[in-house]
Amino acid sequence: MKGYKWPLMKNTLSFMDRVKLAKFILSSDRFTQGKRVKEFEDAWSKWLGCKYSLYVTSGSTANFLLIASIIEKYGLKPGDKVLLPACTWVTNINPIFQLGLSPVFCDISLEDYSFDIDSLSYIKEKHPDIKLVFVTHLLGIPAKVSIYKEYFPEAIFLDDVCESHGCKEGDEKVGSLSLGSTFSFYFGHHMSTVEGGMISTNDSSLYDIMKMKRTHGLARASDRFDEYSNLNPEIEKSFLFVTDGYNFRNTELGAVLGLSQLKKLDKFISIRRKNYEEYVKIVNESDSLYPVTFNSGNSSFCFPFICKTKEIKKKLISLFNENGVEYRPIVGGNLLKQPYLDYKICSEKSEEELNANIIHENGIYVGNSQFVGNKEIKILKNIIEKL
Repeated sequence: MKGYKWPLMKNTLSFMDRVKLAKFILSSDRFTQGKRVKEFEDAWSKWLGCKYSLYVTSGSTANFLLIASIIEKYGLKPGDKVLLPACTWVTNINPIFQLGLSPVFCDISLEDYSFDIDSLSYIKEKHPDIKLVFVTHLLGIPAKVSIYKEYFPEAIFLDDVCESHGCKEGDEKVGSLSLGSTFSFYFGHHMSTVEGGMISTNDSSLYDIMKMKRTHGLARASDRFDEYSNLNPEIEKSFLFVTDGYNFRNTELGAVLGLSQLKKLDKFISIRRKNYEEYVKIVNESDSLYPVTFNSGNSSFCFPFICKTKEIKKKLISLFNENGVEYRPIVGGNLLKQPYLDYKICSEKSEEELNANIIHENGIYVGNSQFVGNKEIKILKNIIEKL
């Protein structure tokens, strides 16, 4: 369609969001982390259905802070093994080796883009000592965590839900019952605080460790501040450090936007789910694409297309370009093909059989959001018919 543009995402910040932010800026004299951040954290916990949440600078720092705190709480040692999907975002896997743990990579499923169930038995046999499983709920599709736990019942499970806010496994929002779950409020995600992320947990001791690590490791961020002070009377309590840490605090400005955006999040998700249902029907009419399994618990991030050949992918890209549709590879495909990652997928499959490589070679997605409607769905249908 000449002159038409279908971007990956449009700006989620409305005029009223900006008015609220402007009013706050004009009436407040504190912009660093304060009471608005705590208000946003509490509102997020209520929305998700968990006990505690921690607002940080990004979904990426949320992942790093969560892993660092899990290492401290559970006494994980350098070299302890962590199970990861081969197709995810890089900052889901970077903290693992940055913090001294040993990643074990699993092939992914073309159904939900998380762990390939058939590969888990092989990995369990080769690596029975997996200590941690970091699940990514990719593209808004909930992963089958309850099944994964059957293979690694002794492992610690964490959830990266950074691009899948509100997706459900059964009747529960993913992350609500998790030991630790992470979310991102980056521009391109379901809701935005410009930059920002959240960690949620139901574990009070983990929450306390994360609060301190978020703020340089300072004891005064802890609920046990008096206890730490009494144990270390020779140190000025305002500058008492009881763990290593970082500055991952976010601002009151982001929290104001988050509080405003959160009120609209359920509506955003509802529109995305409706769009996704139409997309599934369109994709499954094509013999050129791998079929899609509809998951009613989705909180769709995008419309993924897995082409059956490279030639089909080239033609699909050409049609997207002709119709002004922006596209991307599926999150980076098989991340182990990236030049800085010297790892292999743990699998008995050949390279050609790996689903991560199929996605890497033939996968592509276009944006789904609350701004997508009947016009875009009609364009998509016409493109797939031509394909």
